[in-house]
Amino acid sequence: MHYLKRYLILCFLMFSTLACFAQNGLDELKSMADSRMRVIIDNDLGGDPDGLFQLAHHLLSPSVEIRGIVASHLYEQGFGGPGTSEYAKEQAMKILKILSLEKTVPVYTDQNKGLTDVETPLDGEGVQAIIKEALRTDTETPLYVVCGGSLTNIASAYLLEPKIAEKLTVVWIGGPEYTDLAYPPPGYTPLEYNLGIDIKAAQVVFNESNLKLWQVPRNVYRQPIMTDAELLTQVKGKGALGDHLYSVMNDALGKLSKWNVPIGEVYIYGDNPLVLLTALQSSFEMDPSSSTYSVKQAPKINDAGVYESNLSGRNIRVYQQLDNRLLFGDFFAKLELLSNKN
Repeated sequence: MHYLKRYLILCFLMFSTLACFAQNGLDELKSMADSRMRVIIDNDLGGDPDGLFQLAHHLLSPSVEIRGIVASHLYEQGFGGPGTSEYAKEQAMKILKILSLEKTVPVYTDQNKGLTDVETPLDGEGVQAIIKEALRTDTETPLYVVCGGSLTNIASAYLLEPKIAEKLTVVWIGGPEYTDLAYPPPGYTPLEYNLGIDIKAAQVVFNESNLKLWQVPRNVYRQPIMTDAELLTQVKGKGALGDHLYSVMNDALGKLSKWNVPIGEVYIYGDNPLVLLTALQSSFEMDPSSSTYSVKQAPKINDAGVYESNLSGRNIRVYQQLDNRLLFGDFFAKLELLSNKN
């Protein structure tokens, strides 16, 4: 009987220790922060793998409530994949399953094409999800639609229901440099990559709409750079999620090598500012206070995807400098917390 009591006490202590350990890591982080904004993620998650890093980072951030993911289309055969919305959804689902969120965070597809003109929307489940969330009357929590690829879905949502412009903020990674703010990079193309996916949609958002817009143009989304050494030490080996992200990036680096693209020992994680500008806003006077922006009149975007002056354009935010210390420090810390969770 004496030995039985000792055994039971020992088991109790072991299970208590394991229970406490299970509350460490990400669970403890979640207990420290409540959700204070709603986010719909709209990104071409089947192309450049930076979108998957952004998706993972957002899903690990307790201050945001992810109301849905729109897995958008890309160029045909974009980044070596099929470029379809369905393929993008498959990639998103892999991350959701790792985090056991596949039944709680909905993923939508789009119609795999861009707008044909600035008056005709492309309706679909993702577009309707944006409209439905924007028109909710049971919450005053701010809503952000964060776009890491084309503007097809938010433009379509606006065309179908212009009232959403009063209900949300669009954060977009895309557009070329503004000549009064920055020089373009060496060997640049006048048509910026994300804008070129759907020029008509960009024309709707910039030229026709009154959507509240925060823009991260090319010279700025080129700032979030992670080195290969950081990828190996801060991402690889950090649980199932870290290993998955490392594998995706390693595959991408292999493709770039085969295509004879000399990228050196760094990679641009251009979609991750979507997390910085939402989940990592300041505690008081909520705003991305450690990143800087200019207020500019929205330019007119012409049929070539190039800016033209628009003296009647509304004011938009154009970000100029990002707090990459905060961005990557938080991402690495959350991967570490997740990997320490049993």
